Amino acid sequence: MMKVRKAGDRGHTRPGWLDSHHTFSFGEYYDPGQMGFRDLRVLNEDRVLPSEGFGRHPHRDMEIISYVLEGALSHRDSLGTGSVIRPGEFQIMSAGTGIFHSEFNASDAETVHFLQIWILPGKEGLAPRHDQRAFPEKERRGELKLVVSPDARDGSLKIFQDVFLYAGSLVAGNGIGHRLSPGRHAWVQAVRGAVSLNGTALLEGDGAAVSEEEALAIRAAEDSEVLLFDLK
Repeated sequence: MMKVRKAGDRGHTRPGWLDSHHTFSFGEYYDPGQMGFRDLRVLNEDRVLPSEGFGRHPHRDMEIISYVLEGALSHRDSLGTGSVIRPGEFQIMSAGTGIFHSEFNASDAETVHFLQIWILPGKEGLAPRHDQRAFPEKERRGELKLVVSPDARDGSLKIFQDVFLYAGSLVAGNGIGHRLSPGRHAWVQAVRGAVSLNGTALLEGDGAAVSEEEALAIRAAEDSEVLLFDLK
C-alpha cells in the first residue's frame, strides 16, 4: 500500500526571509490529515536568504536532523556547539530534556537550501546531544547509504529511535532496491530529480508513505537523489 504526498500539495509559508514547504503540519500550517507518518513528524524543505535565519529558540524531546542541499547552514546551541553544515553533511540533535539553538545562513551572498527533519524519540528525558557527519555523494552513488540508525552501524549517526535513514544518489536509468522487514514501513522522499517507486512516479519534492510492502524498487528517470526512512 502506497500513498503519495505531492510536492504541490504541501503546506507553504513564506515570511520574507524563509521559503518553507511542509510535508506535514508545522507552525502556522495545520492539516489534521497530515500530522506525520509513524515516528516521522516533520519534513520541511527550507530556503533561507543570505545572512538570515532562525534565532535562538528551544526544543525538547525530539530527534532533529538537518541535511544541507545547497549553501551552508550555521548552527549554534546551548551545549556550546558551533558548526557549519555544508552540502552532503547530516547533523542530528537530540533535544532531550531541553536545548536552545539557532540556525542561520552562513553566507551573505547565497541562499541556503536544506531539509529539516523531526523524528519522535523512543524515550523522553534524554540528555541533549549533537553530532554531524559528511556522507559524500560518491559514497551514495548507485546505492542507499545508511546515514542515521539506532546503533550507529557502518559509520552512521546515532538516533534514539527505531528508525533507519538512507540516502541515495542515482543517475538516469539506474535503480536501487530496499527490503522491508515484516511490520516495517517506509517513507521515500524524492529530494532531487524524478524517480519511480514500485512503478509510481515521484517528482522532486514528492514523498510516499509505504506500508504492507516487502520490496521497494526505486528507478531514476533522470539524475536524482532520494531519502528513504525505514520505520517501525
